[in-house]
Amino acid sequence: MKKLLPLLLSLVCSVAYSQGYAALVRHADTLYARKNYKQSVGLYKQAFKINQKNRIHLHKAAQSAALTGEEKLAFKWLRLAFKNYNLNMPSNLRRLKANQDFIALHGAKKWKKLVTPMQKEVDQIEVNYDKPLQAALLQIGEDDQKYRGQLRETAEKYSRDSREKQDLWKIINETDSINLIKVTTILDKYGWAGVDKVGEEANKTLFFVIQHSNLATQQKYLPMMREAVKNKQTNGHLLALSEDRVALGEGGRQTYGSQIGRDNETGKSYVLPLDDPDNVDKRRLEVGLGPLAEYVKLWNIEWNVEAYKKQLPALEAKQRMKN
Repeated sequence: MKKLLPLLLSLVCSVAYSQGYAALVRHADTLYARKNYKQSVGLYKQAFKINQKNRIHLHKAAQSAALTGEEKLAFKWLRLAFKNYNLNMPSNLRRLKANQDFIALHGAKKWKKLVTPMQKEVDQIEVNYDKPLQAALLQIGEDDQKYRGQLRETAEKYSRDSREKQDLWKIINETDSINLIKVTTILDKYGWAGVDKVGEEANKTLFFVIQHSNLATQQKYLPMMREAVKNKQTNGHLLALSEDRVALGEGGRQTYGSQIGRDNETGKSYVLPLDDPDNVDKRRLEVGLGPLAEYVKLWNIEWNVEAYKKQLPALEAKQRMKN
């Protein structure tokens, strides 16, 4: 028993530290969203005394520091955030340079020191890319995500069914129509432009635009995407999302549990009809997706496979009515 006490104490402290860190970061994020950058920085400082390895949190903290004029601190957190920037580094660099929160840092010598070596490496990675095609796809991708990024804030500010949100959806639908013409033209000319031709971020644009199109278009280009995955020209987890959406659109069950529905009466989210729920995590692992229980937490869903199997007939009936 005496030997177990230190182990139990260590475990309790570890959990407490983890919970304390998460609470501090959540609060800091909320203050940033409310433009209370100074207090946000203070909370990030406390959080990073516990853990300073999460690059996303460090990046957000650097934004708050830059906006309060704490240049030295902003660069410190940016350096920590980009310590392992080789993971999808071209995309990270583009976002860093385009981030308006860092405008005040652009004139500093430290900015050039941070960005220059990253840019050199990006240039080496992208030396054989089709740069005009990449640029076109990156712009389409930005247009695809720009207004969708405002949906949550608009819903929180007004309401989920507000006129403001409906107006935003009109803009999104109009943008989607324009983007679809551009992307289908590219697909018909170049095929599914691979990662080695346009880079990962531009390659994902093809997926996003087709994913946001109608069922007939998704069905048309799904075989092309399957072939691209087979040739390692796009990511398997993106194909999994497309497979799920098409399967549901055709009146079937999804395979990977990626598609989530919402009950308009209760306001609660749920996993749309899923085939073989018992083995979903095995299938998700094969395509590079994490456990379903973790994924659905984004919608405040508690995954219980036995309960879900009992609910499945009712969920399928509901889905048939929508289709």
